[in-house]
Amino acid sequence: MPAAPRLTDSRLANVGADEIVRAFDLLQHDFRAITERAPARFGARDWHGLARDASERLELYDRCVRPAVAGVRAALEARVEDRTLWSAIKAVYSGRIAARDDWEIAETFFNSITRRIFTTVGVDESVEFVDTDFETPPTPPVRASHGSLERAPSNAALFERILEDVPTGAPWEDLRRDAARIAERLEAVLRRRPGALRTVQHAEMLRSPFYRNKGAYLVGRLFSGAQTVPVTLALEHGARGAYVDAALFDEDDISIVFSFARSYFHVRTDRPYDLVHFLKSLMPRKRLAELYISVGYHRHGKTEMYRDLQRHLSATDDRFVVAPGARGMVMSVFVLPSYDLALKVIRDRFDEPKNTTRESVMDKYRLVFRRDRAGRLIDAQEFEWLRFDRERFSPELLEELLRIASETVSVDGGTVVVRHAYAERRVMPLDLFVRDADEAAVGAAVRDYGMALRDLAASNIFPGDVLPKNFGVTRHGRVVCYDYDELVLLDECRFRDIPRSAHDEDEWLGEPWFHVGPADIFPEEFRTFLGLPPPWGRLFEQQHGELFGSAFWRSMQERLSAGEVVTIRPYRPELRLDPGRGEAA
Repeated sequence: MPAAPRLTDSRLANVGADEIVRAFDLLQHDFRAITERAPARFGARDWHGLARDASERLELYDRCVRPAVAGVRAALEARVEDRTLWSAIKAVYSGRIAARDDWEIAETFFNSITRRIFTTVGVDESVEFVDTDFETPPTPPVRASHGSLERAPSNAALFERILEDVPTGAPWEDLRRDAARIAERLEAVLRRRPGALRTVQHAEMLRSPFYRNKGAYLVGRLFSGAQTVPVTLALEHGARGAYVDAALFDEDDISIVFSFARSYFHVRTDRPYDLVHFLKSLMPRKRLAELYISVGYHRHGKTEMYRDLQRHLSATDDRFVVAPGARGMVMSVFVLPSYDLALKVIRDRFDEPKNTTRESVMDKYRLVFRRDRAGRLIDAQEFEWLRFDRERFSPELLEELLRIASETVSVDGGTVVVRHAYAERRVMPLDLFVRDADEAAVGAAVRDYGMALRDLAASNIFPGDVLPKNFGVTRHGRVVCYDYDELVLLDECRFRDIPRSAHDEDEWLGEPWFHVGPADIFPEEFRTFLGLPPPWGRLFEQQHGELFGSAFWRSMQERLSAGEVVTIRPYRPELRLDPGRGEAA
């Protein structure tokens, strides 16, 4: 038989681009299909089903990338690593996605393919979309991502119209009551805003609710006189129907709902760019990266995070330094003083008493990625083969990295290569915050420290190491955990009271006089471990004394074992419309 004709470079470029477009179409189809289950899950109060959907959607990206890489390898065969050919594939692919409403997500998907093909150190503009190919969105909005409502007879009537339009999949418990309560809260806000009127002239609301865990959120902005007021309405579905649990009109409160320590929303959108930029108008201090991540496009969020870091590096000249706070026994952490991102690399060897492995540490980060973070675990983005100018590292930091993380960090001439790192938002370590902040702020943080432990327990997480140095304080004053090497599922722990000694002298022994298993935890010992200065230790015990007993932890285990999904709200109790109302069943 005659040999099959050899494809021209032009034809191969089209074949390669088409293979990646098909894989991306499948990703987006399945992503939307999973996302669109959320209203029905909320309507049926199927919280376990929504949790399964969240896990399925998180695993979807890699599930689509792997066969796409295999398909490209099969199509290109011996020329699969021909960079000249890949430059042509990239150009063809760019043309293919120019008419799409999700072009930026498509560019990141292309990068995911090429980085697996080439294992690129740093970035390569010839085979990656280092920056987007489009200076402005290549397509105009096909349909508005938000709806507009003009002046209503009253603010309450306006909110009735907003709520009536919500496809919650659930009957309303009392729509008029909730609309009146929201209007009352808003009017109190407007009275404090200079230039605002008593009524809203115009409202713009995103069409799709944002679903996460047991809540749904309506997001938009209100126009009153000279004021633009952001609004987020938090919905819950109880035994008697759906109701508005809270009304948020402050940027900081809304920002906490979209926190980098929370799981991703399920929200329907055909054009992610418009959705994210609308959110950016409500929360201007949030980076685009965080907003893309918050609505489920975490891989593109990572792309935006990298681009933002590179822009910052090109506009500044400060150096990476060792992060403030106690040195980690498992991770080495470094930061730019002028930038609120921390980079973490795994050490080659771990200090005593740590008994773990690199793979185990990475498994902990994967666990955090897949779990509900309850607003208490910082989301970390994983990067490989980063390149930085050697001059951007302080001598002290570079010496430390090469001494304790040489398997991960190396120097290549004038370049520092970081083989693997986690990037996450910087926070102030809690132990430093307690030492340096004013008393009111420290008191609030100590109280929230206990709430962090409670929220983690409610999401079936035990941090393992409860020391303050493993927690941090965000710009909103919330306490979050950022050290994951000891983290375990709560239901894998055995919480025990310390047995009474038969002999008084046993308590002075250096070793326990009773058997301690690998899963045993003695909450009574937390008093010593926390190490809070006396006034703050007393405050913690007044607010959260039950955390020092095993009964609380065992009770939470029993609730989770019985299938309860504990409600963890991403806003302050005083923002609830009915603060005395119990849990959403």
